[in-house]
Amino acid sequence: MKQKKKHKNEEITVALSGNPNVGKSTVFNALTHLKQHTGNWSGKTVETKGGRFTFKDKSFYIVDLPGTYSLLSDSKEEEIARNFLCFENPDTTVIVADATCLERNLNLVLQILEITDNAILCLNLIDEATKKGIKIDDKKLSEILNIPVVLTSALNKSGIDNLKKEIYKTSLKNNEKTYKVKYNELIENAISSVEGAINFTENKRFFALKLLDGEKSIINSVSNKLGFDILESENIMQVLSKEWNDLEKNGIKKSEICEICAKKIIKDAERIATDVITVKSENYNERDKKIDKILTSKKFGIPIMLFMLTIILYITVKGANYPSNLLFNFFDFLGIYIDKFLKIIHTPRILNDMLINGVYRTVSWVIAVMLPPMAIFFPLFTLFEDLGVLPRIAFNLDNVFKKASTCGKQCLTMCMGLGCNSVGVMGARIINSPRERLIAIITNSFVPCNGKFPTLIAISSIFIASFFAPKMQSIVSCISVLFIILLGVFVTLIVSKILSKTLLKGESSHFFLELPPYRKPKVFDIIYRSVFDRTLFVLSRACMITAPCAVIIWIFANTTIGSTSVLGYLCNFLNPIGTIMGIDGVILLAFILGIPANEIVLPIALMCYLSSSSLLEVPSLSEMSKILIANGWTVKTAICTMVFSLLHFPCSTTLLTIYKETKSLKWTFVSFILPTVIGFTLCTLINLIFCIF
Repeated sequence: MKQKKKHKNEEITVALSGNPNVGKSTVFNALTHLKQHTGNWSGKTVETKGGRFTFKDKSFYIVDLPGTYSLLSDSKEEEIARNFLCFENPDTTVIVADATCLERNLNLVLQILEITDNAILCLNLIDEATKKGIKIDDKKLSEILNIPVVLTSALNKSGIDNLKKEIYKTSLKNNEKTYKVKYNELIENAISSVEGAINFTENKRFFALKLLDGEKSIINSVSNKLGFDILESENIMQVLSKEWNDLEKNGIKKSEICEICAKKIIKDAERIATDVITVKSENYNERDKKIDKILTSKKFGIPIMLFMLTIILYITVKGANYPSNLLFNFFDFLGIYIDKFLKIIHTPRILNDMLINGVYRTVSWVIAVMLPPMAIFFPLFTLFEDLGVLPRIAFNLDNVFKKASTCGKQCLTMCMGLGCNSVGVMGARIINSPRERLIAIITNSFVPCNGKFPTLIAISSIFIASFFAPKMQSIVSCISVLFIILLGVFVTLIVSKILSKTLLKGESSHFFLELPPYRKPKVFDIIYRSVFDRTLFVLSRACMITAPCAVIIWIFANTTIGSTSVLGYLCNFLNPIGTIMGIDGVILLAFILGIPANEIVLPIALMCYLSSSSLLEVPSLSEMSKILIANGWTVKTAICTMVFSLLHFPCSTTLLTIYKETKSLKWTFVSFILPTVIGFTLCTLINLIFCIF
């Protein structure tokens, strides 16, 4: 497809495309100097990301498209990538390919060259290919495809300058005709005939082929773009009908065209790969195969994954206690001087009380309790991402999810949900089936996000682990949190099965997921991403939400109607419902006020309990235990609070994301009410069991 030349001062649009897990996002970061999150598994990029760079006298806008194996739209991210290439007409398309498995990547390269001649092939991970004894003749490959080929190792910034030069050169000229797959003579003749009937695009060959093979998703996309159904065009339908009849007379059915073309693309990719690739040893990935034989085995796979999760949780629980106590003491010490300073500058007593006993105390508690576990959990979780473990978890659980009439990719969205449920909801785009995607969205909140972990760890440490010897307390607390996570997985499977038999009927689809190679993690990158992109981002959001909520609670606590505060009235109003659930009105109010963020639920409850207290210091874990017990907390209260923390309505950010993804108030409401009803029911049953026994 011919592109119009840009004027000198116009910004050049560059599309970054490629298979999943080829380092596209890393190339994007290297070009733009941004810090988009990257990970060693497919599905990280589920929407387009944009960034800019300048080279010589031109400005370039880079669009990082979702990874896709083909231009046939089987999933949301593939549709986004294909539609951008087809309809947004980028000036240059950089196709990022994995140098360690070029043959498989060439399938997409050949499809994209059907759309545009202004393309560059970026052979990334060339350092890994070299280590594995794989040599690629990039000059010969460039001659065959008739496009520039650039060797890069984006993680090490190697070859990025050369890539920028080629992007610059390509933007200055319209490329010559690139390599086109030649199908059999009958199909080529049919393509030529249909091209003559197309007048809605310059890229006639690609759309003619898609019309011939009846690819519904792209036909619908074209129709939506044009504002009318192109299959209602009399001229196009006459030509299509004639060509379909002619092909069928020669033994090619309409339903077979797509398969014939796909086989020819694969055959060409194999031939090109054979011509340009030299491999020293065929056993270059023997190590990965041996590890996968253990990690993905039916016998050891799931137990090993559970053991890994237990280790992560144990390190998190064990390592968080000491720094949490240090932070408690620090904020206690700092609070004294802040209070003195406010008095020196003659701050009104009411404002002083609100700032110290309201905002400062609550925000300090959030930081002291949240920061240590997140600072430990996120680096460990990111380490497992970079190693390539997460796709193996999805592979191991595929059979389990199939029994719930969903697929193993839902497990990947749940792993994303451990960081943030809204990210898990967006990550559901990697699921091909719309039905299974919707189930994954609705059930994602059953996974405890980072905002729930500090609450779960604190409660389990205070009320469950305290019954055991000091040396065993970290292990018991870890097992308690692990049990809550497994409960979330169990509820997810049950609800998925029920939805598959009722509101969203259907059977599980076939599961296809690339298992990435095991890669040596970059320690500095892990620390940077886990600290800045996750820990500090989540913590800052929690603090910004906590501060105004603390002010509201303080006002409610200090505004009285008669002899009772507004806060007291609200808690008393909710107390009957809370009592049924095995908790109290304060906890229930904390969950309601905590809808902006799960991180602030326990701080709000604690502030409510302390609203009539003269306690000024930030409560440590031991002090917190005394406060909760003094307000009627028991083991039953702790268990019910942990269960309802797992199973209740999603936070406002997640609800907004659900609406954006589903475009439906109905499914957003279902996502809100379903976990709430399940949480209420389960807590009520637990309370009933405690009452009986």
